[in-house]
This record gives sequence, structure tokens and C-alpha cells, in this order.
Amino acid sequence: MKPTAGAILLLLLMSGCGGAPDNGNLAEAEARGSRAAAANGRIECALEGAKLFDRTCTVQEMSGEGGAILIVGRSNVGYRRLQITSDGRGVVSADGAEAAKVSIVGKNMIEVAVGNDRYRLPANTGGAK
Repeated sequence: MKPTAGAILLLLLMSGCGGAPDNGNLAEAEARGSRAAAANGRIECALEGAKLFDRTCTVQEMSGEGGAILIVGRSNVGYRRLQITSDGRGVVSADGAEAAKVSIVGKNMIEVAVGNDRYRLPANTGGAK
């Protein structure tokens, strides 16, 4: 019996299935990508109630009266000012219009929700120093 092209293709595809992906390695790679993107001025965000995040927002740091301020957002939607705190909270709304809700979403990563907008920022999640 002569093997058909379809059977050979099926065997090749099956031989590539060595097992499940290592979720730890995937998480580390994603965290590295997020930190690198933030270093280049890009962060993940879900604006105006969006369910999914994408890396289309910008982040800039500037000095303010009370310390460092982050300007986060996207030009077609708008920007928010976040005050970096030193008391372990991460950030708070700098303009006071709406409160920032901060939660840890991974190693060295926080999610900041202000109104219907959410931003993922690299952070020291080990607590206040």
C-alpha cells in the first residue's frame, strides 16, 4: 500500500504536537513584552468599556508638585493623569475627577481602572519600600 499525500501530511502535523505549551514561559514572555513596550512609551489599554486590551495607548512621565505624574491614554479618546504614590497604592487620579482603582494582575504588573478605561502598567508589586 502506497501512502497518500494526506496521510503523510497528517503524520507530519501530529509529530509537531510534542505537548501543551508551558504557561509559565508564556506568561514570562508576555510580561517582558509589556515592560519593553512601556519602556518604549506603549502600554496595554481597554478604553471606553472595551473588553479586550490592546497595546495602543501611550504613557509619559512628567514631574508634578506632588511627585511623578503619568499621562496615559490615546489621542482619539483622551488622556488621564495618574500620580505615582510611594505608600504602596501604586497610582491615584491626579486630576481628582474620578478615582483610580488599582489591582495587581501579575508579577510586576498592575491594572488601573478609571471610569470606563483600564490601563496595564509595569509596577513594583512587592509593596511600599
